[in-house]
Amino acid sequence: MFADRQDAGLRLAERLRGSVGADEEVVVLGLPRGGVPVAFEVAQALDAPLDVIVVRKLGVPFQPELGFGAVGEGGVRVINHDIVLLTELTYAETAEVEEYERAEVLRRARQLRGDRAPVDLTGRTAIVVDDGVATGGTARVACQVARARGASRVVLAVPVGSPETIASLREVADEVVCLRTPERLLAVGVWYVNFSQTTDQQVAELLRRAAPAAGERDGNAASDPPGHDEEVLVDAGQVELPGRLVVPPGAGGVVVFVHGSGSSRHSPRNRYVAGVLNGAGLGTLLFDLLTLDEGADRGNVFDIGLLAERLVRVTGWLGDQPWAAGLPVGYFGASTGAAAALWAAAEPGSEVAAVVSRGGRPDLAGPRLPEVRAATLLIVGGADGVVLDLNRAAQERLRCESLLQVVPGATHLFEEPGALENVAALACDWFTGHLGPPA
Repeated sequence: MFADRQDAGLRLAERLRGSVGADEEVVVLGLPRGGVPVAFEVAQALDAPLDVIVVRKLGVPFQPELGFGAVGEGGVRVINHDIVLLTELTYAETAEVEEYERAEVLRRARQLRGDRAPVDLTGRTAIVVDDGVATGGTARVACQVARARGASRVVLAVPVGSPETIASLREVADEVVCLRTPERLLAVGVWYVNFSQTTDQQVAELLRRAAPAAGERDGNAASDPPGHDEEVLVDAGQVELPGRLVVPPGAGGVVVFVHGSGSSRHSPRNRYVAGVLNGAGLGTLLFDLLTLDEGADRGNVFDIGLLAERLVRVTGWLGDQPWAAGLPVGYFGASTGAAAALWAAAEPGSEVAAVVSRGGRPDLAGPRLPEVRAATLLIVGGADGVVLDLNRAAQERLRCESLLQVVPGATHLFEEPGALENVAALACDWFTGHLGPPA
């Protein structure tokens, strides 16, 4: 038995030392609430950043205990299409559940983490920690979300779990570390002398204590692309918006990312594409279009005129930055962000050279489409039928240079193997061709 979660964490950390290579860049992710005290000890022992991984199950409306998927931060979603088909859920039903649970993810993350940004998982080893697993449902989803957020390797670490569950979790984790696998688990709490409830306040305090000790800032910097790379506050008129500006040496241009509804600058898909562009010698700016309070109003999320106005102001701010001054600018828009990008590119005097839309809704730019002068690439999944039709109709209204590229078999979020890589390659070719190669 374990004395308490601290004891379990110390013992787990000892076992994990042999599972982590000296050259691996590790992030420890605790499942709130009980997993965080265990994860805190692991992070301290491994000298790794500590963060929470907030996930929410998407329950079938008439049978909530049955999950058809899950959502996490940064717009990550994991959908079980077999359950959707089996239960005959409509798009409206799944969208309503997803919208509610996404809001819960953001609320919980803000409550626990405060103003700190999530730790970047791109290319790093994510160690997902809980205080024990019985059915393993939450741990399974957390591993999937960690991988979707860009983790190159996922390790699930728990003090105790049933043998069947531990075996099944090896399907979603590269490695599972479990100290005790009793044949009769009964309940996780049975294996602790002290299994008192962990509060939100305790979780927030552990995260606060871990942030400076784990060298989180240095750990993130180690995976940053070379060249100028900084977290910025973008002046967008009446508000300041957080963002990340990366400009490689000799950059041929800068691409401003315009995320879609329900997403943010932490979108793992946009971060992946940004990394590919950085590697090709292009600068990138990822920023939040709305403040947290503004984003809570769904009317703002779909106000294309407001989003486009923000984008125009942000583009003006970018031109005043010494690292980006004089460089040609492109826009990469996803979903509703693509409409905002095209709207902004149609503004009189706009000098935006190129626009790429990923699974976008250019139709929402409406009457502004004929005024767009920037070379425009529309990328749509072949299995995203409705959006593909909308893009075809929108392209007919464009008078600028334009091209529609269909990624075969891809759905709206390009979750299929190789689909996002295809998107990144197409975008990279378009931007380097229209903004210019690196010097």
